[in-house]
Amino acid sequence: MNRREFFRITAGAATALRAADRPPNIVLIFADDLGYGDLGCYGGSIRTPNLDRLAAEGVRFTHFYSANPLCSPSRASLMTGRYPTRVGVPRVLGPKATDGLPDDETTLAQLLKARNYKTMCIGKWHLGHLPQYLPTRRGFDGYFGIPYSNDMTPTILMRNSAVIENPVRLETLTQRYTEEALRFLERSKGSPFFLYFPHTFPHIPLAASARFRGRSPLGLYGDVVEELDWSVGEVLGALRKHGLVDNTLVLFSSDNGPWYQGSPGRLRGRKGMTWEGGVREPFLGRWPGRIPAGKVIGGVASALDVVPTVARLCGAALPSKPLDGIDIWPLLSGARAELDREVLLYFDNIYVQCARWKQWKLHIARYSVARWSPAPPEGVVNLPLRQPELYNVVDDPDESYDVAPENPQIVRQMLARIEELMKTFPEPIRQAYAETKARKTSWTAVGNLPKPAAP
Repeated sequence: MNRREFFRITAGAATALRAADRPPNIVLIFADDLGYGDLGCYGGSIRTPNLDRLAAEGVRFTHFYSANPLCSPSRASLMTGRYPTRVGVPRVLGPKATDGLPDDETTLAQLLKARNYKTMCIGKWHLGHLPQYLPTRRGFDGYFGIPYSNDMTPTILMRNSAVIENPVRLETLTQRYTEEALRFLERSKGSPFFLYFPHTFPHIPLAASARFRGRSPLGLYGDVVEELDWSVGEVLGALRKHGLVDNTLVLFSSDNGPWYQGSPGRLRGRKGMTWEGGVREPFLGRWPGRIPAGKVIGGVASALDVVPTVARLCGAALPSKPLDGIDIWPLLSGARAELDREVLLYFDNIYVQCARWKQWKLHIARYSVARWSPAPPEGVVNLPLRQPELYNVVDDPDESYDVAPENPQIVRQMLARIEELMKTFPEPIRQAYAETKARKTSWTAVGNLPKPAAP
């Protein structure tokens, strides 16, 4: 063994020993409007070799849910472990909004800062654009990104609390995000870190760099997703380069289902809907030696679960307010195939519309018109279904077959749990629930949009 080889091996051993003495690094990559069926590892046609490799080296969930089918509310839950209707962010926040995630809610970054983590947010924040709501006031040491969606104006790029570009050059955004992430990993490799990397794409308007534009046979959307996959590969490569793979938990998901383009796979519905296609998301997790490779997890999990799970792994204290999420480490680690958990509620705006329990999904309310946009169409009203619809979403993922008549006891049990859970929400949410139940609906075919009853 020559001198260079000796020092390489001993340096690697020293790095491994230091890693064993400290809590895990956390890399949380979050796409925007990515469909359940867009990734190769979920049966999609877009080339995503890096994400497919991440799934092969870790676990892939098939029943993982966003807490909302739209941007801001889903991110509020990801950062707090609480329903968006609890934390005051039930709607999408635009450039004219004067509110954001309330200061009395605790973010995952704040929990990890208390454990001396270095923290960085790169990408789309969308939890308030005014100074008091920006990531640097919510536990992140630094921020580089767009404070809301890229279809909102003015489209600005910020570093910490300063605007550095207006309008944003969208074509190079994924590339610049990635370069920023690599710089953070380089300077943070010596201590525990949390990199929250919420991409701007594939939210519209779509844009890809010259290197990726026209590369996919599936159009610009395919180009954008392939560039996002490249970005994931760059981050994973940096972890290998710095010897951080074995002590880093990497998580990947999306905020809600696809909008006008993209594939929900076999799932029914899209962004802005509480059908499965609007809220069931890809979810991948990798931590070599701690998470099994190549395992597919069918147990129910939610973005609400990220905070309690990561907090436990990192030795961080939980927030003082009660969480809606649970610790899903037994699923991630492969110790359990599924977990007992409370009924999971599907909210859109301030309205609860569906609930999930085990293999069952119960629809109790629905909008009167199709709603794929954050801006409610004129005349939209949330109406109760005259007869709740029950779907076995394990056997029937596209919610094509109502089995409520055959399972009246399941319907009654789930309705009772919804009633009890709704008592725990803030008064405006309880009021919206009561108002919805009081509305009269005309006869509606199963699976259809309900209509108000004639006066």
